[in-house]
Amino acid sequence: MKRSIYLPEGNLCNQNELTMEALQNAAVRGTILSAPVTLCDRELSLSVSLCGKTGIIERGECVYPLFGTAVKDIAVVSRVGKAVCFKVMGFIDGVPVLSRREAQKECVRQYLSRLLPSDVISARITHLESFGAFCDVGCGVPALMPVDRMSVSRISHPKDRFAVGQYINAVVVSNDGGRLSLSHKELLGTWSENASRYEPMQTAAGIVRAVESYGIFVELAPNLSGLAEPGFDTVVGQTAAVHIKSIIPSKMKVKLVIVDSFETLKQSRNYDYPDVSHIDYWRYSPECCDRIIESIF
Repeated sequence: MKRSIYLPEGNLCNQNELTMEALQNAAVRGTILSAPVTLCDRELSLSVSLCGKTGIIERGECVYPLFGTAVKDIAVVSRVGKAVCFKVMGFIDGVPVLSRREAQKECVRQYLSRLLPSDVISARITHLESFGAFCDVGCGVPALMPVDRMSVSRISHPKDRFAVGQYINAVVVSNDGGRLSLSHKELLGTWSENASRYEPMQTAAGIVRAVESYGIFVELAPNLSGLAEPGFDTVVGQTAAVHIKSIIPSKMKVKLVIVDSFETLKQSRNYDYPDVSHIDYWRYSPECCDRIIESIF
């Protein structure tokens, strides 16, 4: 299973190398290539920039429909200005005839359909909705990561965790013939791993994630939140300087006092992932805690 062949679109953008000879060789060998789309015409065919030439992807060759689902026009139009994967199917009057559908079909059959729950893969965030993030898991094939699988720490919207265009690692939760469901929280560390970075009496920076009558939830790390005493005038999304009163592993609690809050500066969303290719079992909770948060694949 050669994952490097089936990367998310944009990873293999090699338009400057796509000479006519290279395109002819790719047609013979069935090689998957990548280049940017410059135009979508009234028939919803895509024009692809190929080192001084223009290749054509006809509307029916733009998307491989998993499980026979109908392809919406927006799935074609939204490719303009972005790199797409494709195979060279032939030439008509010297014009390269391309198929993104065939590239995606091979990706599904040779790679995605063979993935197992617990496999860790590379993905690229393509779209954010309130319920989750859509990811490109190879050659533009989409997969969904529900918002509750993004982290243990509560967030109000996927934009609190990801940005469109961001490359991430993800864990396969389920696989229905190439239609994947993904998770992320298992790659962000356990409660103990995150809490070990802090000590009582320290003052640390965090992000306000929720303001309730009984307290204010402040995220210290993507998989670790603490509860601050109510009453401080702050809003969700602000950065908060918090004094750490206590850390209680048996209850998975970090008690905080907000010292100050202010508007959050734009922060890097890069994550330091563990070097693993599979996660069969993951327990977030400390062994001394009766409340168990775990993932079994």
